[in-house]
Amino acid sequence: MQALNKQAVRVLRAMGDKETRSVIATVGAEQEYFLVDKNMYDRRLDLKVCGRTLIGAKPPKGQELEDHYYGAISERVRAFMRELDFELWRLGVPAKTEHNEAAPGQYELANVYATANIACDHNQLTMELMQKVAARHGLACLLHEKPFAGINGSGKHDNWGLSTNTGKNLLSPSGAPQDDVQFLLFLSSVYAAVDDYADLLRLSASCPGNDYRLGGSEAPPPIISVFLGNALHRTLHCIAHDKASDVSEAGPLLTGVDTLPLFKLDDNDRNRTSPFAFTGNKFEFRMVGSSQSIGLAGAVLNAAVADVLSRFADTLEAAKDKRAAALELIADTYRTHKRIIFNGNNYSAEWRAEAEARGLCGAASTVEAIPAFLRQKNIALFTRTGVFTPEECHSRYEIMLEHYRKTVRIEINTMIEIVARQILPAAYAYLKTLSETANAAKAAGCLPKSLGEKLACLSGAIDNASDNLTALQDALASVSGSFDPDELITAQSYHSITQNEMARLRLSVDTLEGLMSDEAWPIPNYNEMLFAL
Repeated sequence: MQALNKQAVRVLRAMGDKETRSVIATVGAEQEYFLVDKNMYDRRLDLKVCGRTLIGAKPPKGQELEDHYYGAISERVRAFMRELDFELWRLGVPAKTEHNEAAPGQYELANVYATANIACDHNQLTMELMQKVAARHGLACLLHEKPFAGINGSGKHDNWGLSTNTGKNLLSPSGAPQDDVQFLLFLSSVYAAVDDYADLLRLSASCPGNDYRLGGSEAPPPIISVFLGNALHRTLHCIAHDKASDVSEAGPLLTGVDTLPLFKLDDNDRNRTSPFAFTGNKFEFRMVGSSQSIGLAGAVLNAAVADVLSRFADTLEAAKDKRAAALELIADTYRTHKRIIFNGNNYSAEWRAEAEARGLCGAASTVEAIPAFLRQKNIALFTRTGVFTPEECHSRYEIMLEHYRKTVRIEINTMIEIVARQILPAAYAYLKTLSETANAAKAAGCLPKSLGEKLACLSGAIDNASDNLTALQDALASVSGSFDPDELITAQSYHSITQNEMARLRLSVDTLEGLMSDEAWPIPNYNEMLFAL
């Protein structure tokens, strides 16, 4: 924040602003989370140890109707939210926005904007209090990015802006955007910073849980791009190509209903598929995971923007015609960094191919993203801005790899224990019950064909789950039994297990769940957990 303040004030001084004494980054963090009944939570070892369900068949109804998103908050959850507000306010943490989220059992809370460092503290306190207050109401608060497969995961939208000590928002145009050179200058510094250090921004949103969330319909894909909206994009294009602006002020929204007032039509659509979207007076970084601190994302963004503003300030301070120099900076920035701007559907297959052709950062997993800490250009950025030393970059690299490795190892061991000690014994007992029923029916001369088929399917599913369990145990032993001084290689091995052996075991166990009765299944299922509140 100090580095950002220094360079932003230099730019303002060069542009003739003699009043502003400081520029601060402001953040409003949105926190998504799930609530489940505490009694059910206590019967799920995976939720207690890992924060997510490692097994669980998809329920017949998920979020298809979006009825939870737009529905009323239940009284039990409302009571929790009231007490959470009270406890947050007691600590001086302002929060006022609470609502149901898209998935059943999912909710959201947003803290009021604050300076970036204080917003980080507020969010940490919010996460801690969510879990404490939930317990008082017989609930468990899940902050994992993907507690339940097949429905939306949880993120933490980082709404980032720039404000002066006089209260001016530097990312809010004072009039027509095409005539507001200062606004366009600061806007350009942000998307240029995102392009220059996209790998670091991707790194700042990387953790084991977020690997399961990014790229689904509930979260942007792990490809860094910037949404500016069509109007701003056209404005920058015209400046860069020395054309008269073809952007006209938006007209009214014509509803055809005389009793309704005329609303101004918005030039920009809030693109929810974009990982980094301009939303009128701020940028919304939508990739951060719900369990993560927003501290690293803020440090990366502040340092990157400070670095670009430093170059802007050097140019402006040396120029005689400040406005002409600023316009040339805006034009040159667009010509150099326009590849990062994308206003379309980030989920589409066409965009993935186009992003690859543009050469954009698209690290598919945490393991792929972590090495960004050791790239020389990034170490140089942190060193120039005084944010991290080279030794601190190496330290964070090693710590993130160690955290990934240990987290995945815990998940593997937990999955092995649940399947070996709960699922398979319950399946054997259910097989015995069905076999005894089949024998009795056969002796009575009335064995249904469907029962024989059910026994064969159940027996095959048990064997499949058992074989996949053995494969997971062998894969874990092979990684645990080897030593590689390069933690990255070990982390890559663990990532491979999550994508292969763990995924196959889950699929076989979820199939087994569909063949067993509710009474025989030893742990709470998705239907029970997601629709209990």
